[in-house]
Amino acid sequence: MHHCNSSGTAPLSPFSNDSQWEGQPTSPSLADPENVTSERPILSGPIAAMLSMTLGILSNIVAFLILANAYARLRRRSKAFLLFASSLVATDFVGHVIPGSIVMRLYLSGGVPSEEYDRADPLCQFLGGSMVFFGLCPLFLGCAMAAERCLGVTKPLLHASLVTTTRTKLSLSVIWIAALCVALLPCFQLGSYTYQYPGTWCFIKVLEDTEKADVAFVMLFSGLGLTSLAVALVCNTISGLTLVLARIRKKPCNHRSARSHDIEMVMQLVGIMVTSCICWSPLLIVGLITVKQSYEGSIGDYLVTYKTLMIMGVRIASWNQILDPWVYILLRRSVLQKIYFITKRQTDFKESTFRCWEIHSFPSSEKNPVSRV
Repeated sequence: MHHCNSSGTAPLSPFSNDSQWEGQPTSPSLADPENVTSERPILSGPIAAMLSMTLGILSNIVAFLILANAYARLRRRSKAFLLFASSLVATDFVGHVIPGSIVMRLYLSGGVPSEEYDRADPLCQFLGGSMVFFGLCPLFLGCAMAAERCLGVTKPLLHASLVTTTRTKLSLSVIWIAALCVALLPCFQLGSYTYQYPGTWCFIKVLEDTEKADVAFVMLFSGLGLTSLAVALVCNTISGLTLVLARIRKKPCNHRSARSHDIEMVMQLVGIMVTSCICWSPLLIVGLITVKQSYEGSIGDYLVTYKTLMIMGVRIASWNQILDPWVYILLRRSVLQKIYFITKRQTDFKESTFRCWEIHSFPSSEKNPVSRV
């Protein structure tokens, strides 16, 4: 999905030198699309897109190495989660490289002119399908990981009998096939992919001349994404509450190691869920609203505003693949333990300082009246 970031790094002005908008006024008013597209920050060109793409690739590689090392040393009950997590990182990595390289090519070639947005060339079809596929996969995987951990935390015996490595791999195949089937729907005339403003990326047709098939496609895409986020939220909430209750009840010490692993994985899942909600919810919701308004013909003078909202939504969504790996990099048990010890040390130091202040201050206050007497 990094192609969104590549195009999204310059959402309001993708053509810097040989652009069709070159020489237009630089007022950033949303009332005039030419005004909106002519002003941009210095670092919003291909160089900034390449830097963010490189950051995403390196982050995913580091996270994948961490997960591979964890998979080699952890026990069987954790390996299903690690398979899902490694698949998520690998999907994010491929989603960075393939669509990102296509968008960089469009970016450097000057993009597609606005009058040719509706042309259905193979490059646009592939890029649009990649956006849908690499957009749904992380949401499906996050949902599956949350459901797996919820079962592992609440029903560990049932989890041990049901969740095996073979079934986990089968679930991964089903997830990828399901996302691929959704992405290929335009091949069967259910929806369509078109170039999107500012001509450097492709997505489902949501603006201008939308048909019932386009509305159904967007509703399916957004509905699946939002449902996945909702299911992940419910499962993670149940897992978190179960761990809190187990902590309050103070289970025996021989369960302490298992609970520690569960807490680490649930915290990572919460991080993934929060990241996905923040990054994907704007695009999913804006897409629904935009295609509805477009189909009803009520966009009118707000067309430029909706274009801006769409590109901003894609820009935010593109950061999901950059932030996901950092969840595994930062929310590891070793890192969390260091943070805990540093925080505890600082708290103990403040408490000891406060106690010393109390011990030394009260005797002095008592001696003063005596000395006065």
